[in-house]
Amino acid sequence: MKRKLISAIGIAGMMVSIAACGGEGDGGSDKGADAKELTVWLTVDAQNNWPELVKAADAAVQKKHPGLKINHEYYGWPDKNAKLDAVLATDKAPDVVEMGNTEMLGYMVKGAFAPLDQAKFDNSDAWLDGLKASVTYEGKTYGVPYYAGGRVANWRKDVAASVGVKSAPKTYKELTAALDKIQKKQGDKFSAWYQPTRDWYAAMSFVYDAGGAIATESGGQWKASLSSPESLKGLKEFKNVVDSYMHGDKTKDESDRYIVYGQGKSSMIFAAAWEGATAEDPKNDKTGKLKGNLENFVMPGPSGKNMPVFLGGSDLAVPVKSDAQALAAEWINAFAGSSGQKGLMAKGNLPNNKTDLATLKNDPKTAVPATAAESNWFVPMAPGWGQVEKAQILQTMLQSIGTGKKSVEAAAKEADAAIDKVINTK
Repeated sequence: MKRKLISAIGIAGMMVSIAACGGEGDGGSDKGADAKELTVWLTVDAQNNWPELVKAADAAVQKKHPGLKINHEYYGWPDKNAKLDAVLATDKAPDVVEMGNTEMLGYMVKGAFAPLDQAKFDNSDAWLDGLKASVTYEGKTYGVPYYAGGRVANWRKDVAASVGVKSAPKTYKELTAALDKIQKKQGDKFSAWYQPTRDWYAAMSFVYDAGGAIATESGGQWKASLSSPESLKGLKEFKNVVDSYMHGDKTKDESDRYIVYGQGKSSMIFAAAWEGATAEDPKNDKTGKLKGNLENFVMPGPSGKNMPVFLGGSDLAVPVKSDAQALAAEWINAFAGSSGQKGLMAKGNLPNNKTDLATLKNDPKTAVPATAAESNWFVPMAPGWGQVEKAQILQTMLQSIGTGKKSVEAAAKEADAAIDKVINTK
């Protein structure tokens, strides 16, 4: 579930007024406990897909605080942050706001959100590592994970069966052996594995699987580490995948992957869990053969372990300018706490914690995404990470590698230099 990180420039203006409030409020305090009104901003996902969970959270909080008025506003992802930036520059900030997990960092760095007492939220000691990272900055918690979306492998069972493979691979060796057979049979106009070159979420999974990292922190300073031996090993294996199995346009990103997959010129993707189902939708399936023929499986890593995956998802935060911070924290726990997670799981989402995630592994319908999500990674929580994303440094590096314009070592060295220029800049 990809959310674009807002650039520091975009929120700079509204932070001028927030700076005067620096340090104000604490989600663990009683500030706003007697407020008479609460304003909650969520995306349309909640409005369209689980409105009953919103009502249940309202009812739980209002039962404890009779007479409390709760207002809800819903926004689409494309325009949410622009509206949030504008209102944060005034004195009428919402009390709860939903954020994509990669959007959190830019706001935490600039002091837009109030610190929260993690111990006051259900299952906080078991939050998924990648989600916990998204709400943590400089040792403090500034949000609560809401729900997650992971990445899995998906392939065409009919194409696999045509080369004698009747079950999903459990190891990377089994996977590549099957793909080699498929590629040989289908020819070089077919992508045994459609892997967009600029898809840094997939590429960095190879890096982390090999023991590498985008950047590492020491003494409060971040330094890019794509040129480390471990990271280079992961990048070289990613290049091997692109060279061996990706016979499409090697300058593309993953934004239309499910559409390309639906065209029938590839047999596998490593993607967000929803992409396979979307590809087989009659609107996207140009082959008429995908319905019931696609299978999700846990992506095996070259290391011999399950491939670590990027966890997308949403978080809930309390703006530092909120006058009802204590009530906001209560509402968040009612909505994204134990009972809320059960409701979200029933709607097909991954929960925010390992305890609930374990229960999904016992259900064949959810075992694959739940198992895949156990091994996960997240972006470096560095003050300048937003600038790294904005400059598309990783995408540029990967395109240079995938097209053969530069060697893996040269492209990684150039990317490290570009990252180091901005990653520690607030």
